[in-house]
Amino acid sequence: MNITPPLRSILLVDDIAENIHILKGVLNEEYKIFAVTSGHKVLAIARQAPQPDMILLDVIMPEIDGFEVCRLLKKDPVTKHIPIIFVTSKNEAVDELLGFELGAVDYITKPYNPAIVRSRIKAHLSLSVQNNNLEDLAKMNHDNIISREEMIALNNIF
Repeated sequence: MNITPPLRSILLVDDIAENIHILKGVLNEEYKIFAVTSGHKVLAIARQAPQPDMILLDVIMPEIDGFEVCRLLKKDPVTKHIPIIFVTSKNEAVDELLGFELGAVDYITKPYNPAIVRSRIKAHLSLSVQNNNLEDLAKMNHDNIISREEMIALNNIF
């Protein structure tokens, strides 16, 4: 029996519909794609279940820019684990550095190569899954240690 894993979901955030359309065309066959056109919308959607597996985020947007969106997502315990990749026309080293300092896992400048975008997304989603698995194992080990310590404490009482 061949069980196909569910498609990973990616939230595209760009205020220009054409940019969303292009990225959807690049990613639509491999991922479940959702798109919004404002930073305020992504902040609301990212907190809801099911959360996106990744966010592709433009920097230059009205009202609230991508850097601020990233800062707010990474500050929130509910959304801080979601990997963010900036996809932007801001190609200065200082902008890229800021993106990484704010917690993004990657920074892709426009115009981009579709094959490179797909490869980077695949790599970061794989790393995210591995990281989540390690966190789950660490929590299970922590819970097991506490359970053993509690049992030892109870045995010492009696």
